[in-house]
Amino acid sequence: MIDNILLAPYYLTLKFRHFLYDHGIKKSSRADVPTVCIGNITVGGTGKTPHTELTVRTLLSMDKFRGKNIAVLSRGYRRESKGFQQVTTGSSAAFSGDEPLQIKNRFPGITVAVDAKRTEGCEFLSHPERLKASRKNRKCADKNFPAADIIILDDAFQHRALKPDLSILLIDYNRPVFQDRLLPLGHLRDIRERTSAADIIIITKCPSFIDSEEKEKWISALGIGNFDTDSLSGTNRQGRRQTILFSTIKYCDAVPIFHDADQRYLYARRAIMFSGIANDTPLRSYLAGKYKIAKHIKFGDHHKFTGSDIRTLESASGDEPTAILVTTEKDSQRLKDMGKIPGTLSARMFQVPIEAVFTSEKEDLIFRNHLKNLL
Repeated sequence: MIDNILLAPYYLTLKFRHFLYDHGIKKSSRADVPTVCIGNITVGGTGKTPHTELTVRTLLSMDKFRGKNIAVLSRGYRRESKGFQQVTTGSSAAFSGDEPLQIKNRFPGITVAVDAKRTEGCEFLSHPERLKASRKNRKCADKNFPAADIIILDDAFQHRALKPDLSILLIDYNRPVFQDRLLPLGHLRDIRERTSAADIIIITKCPSFIDSEEKEKWISALGIGNFDTDSLSGTNRQGRRQTILFSTIKYCDAVPIFHDADQRYLYARRAIMFSGIANDTPLRSYLAGKYKIAKHIKFGDHHKFTGSDIRTLESASGDEPTAILVTTEKDSQRLKDMGKIPGTLSARMFQVPIEAVFTSEKEDLIFRNHLKNLL
């Protein structure tokens, strides 16, 4: 009871904000090109970056989008730059944020940009000439990019001023929203009722062996009725049709972070794991199947590495002279912002890329059909 009283001001503020948008008192507008919003209602990692990459990867594999200009727009969390900026493969994580830089490095042929104002960012991406004519172009480091034919909005579910053409909500399998509470007593940054606004709900980070019975429990707990196993969609409590999909994380083979890496360390028996992400438990579980984890060094989420951190890693590697040093792909973007890293350390540093994949071929097909309908 006391908890409900404490959360009431935050809940009512959020509820009133959505009321204003839902009833047209505050305006929402669509971009001039199709947009796909990928987001969540919780803090912490639900897999937004891997699912943004999954969406890009799917679009690039579809004939309908061949020759189309795909763009990704992100806020660029904790970046040092201001306003609208294009992310290039030569950008630093400090300039663009680690996640947008990771996406650009994975898909160098697409346009990646950052802008806290998503409506403005979509306008500039779909009409680059408007950026060049704007006063904001003076602060933009690179203004040369093609007009976007489709824009993927990374982490924009709360950005109500922009109405997406396809809205995808991510829910972590390990943290069901229907068992969670609003901040600061829980992990929810938005009200649970907002789950009804999504076109697609993806339950992320599922075990790869999740069976149909457990999926049915999830669908029921989300309040979805009349679920059709052919379209993988049902009707929520507000009478809206929603597609429910399930995905898992696939860990790829470790790859070098720096050019001077010694590939022989891939065959080491022991590993020093270090990371600066919200939850590195799944990575640790994966690595434990390949190596004995000799040391585990954990930094804060989106941690900016310092000289002191490098000395900590040097000390750990000195205690374990034959161990491989392993981190996440996201952390590697920030590591590259460091000045000179001793060669004895960089030669042992590897990253483990991850990919989000659906748990069945049917889910992949249904997802493709949703994207196909955008053009």
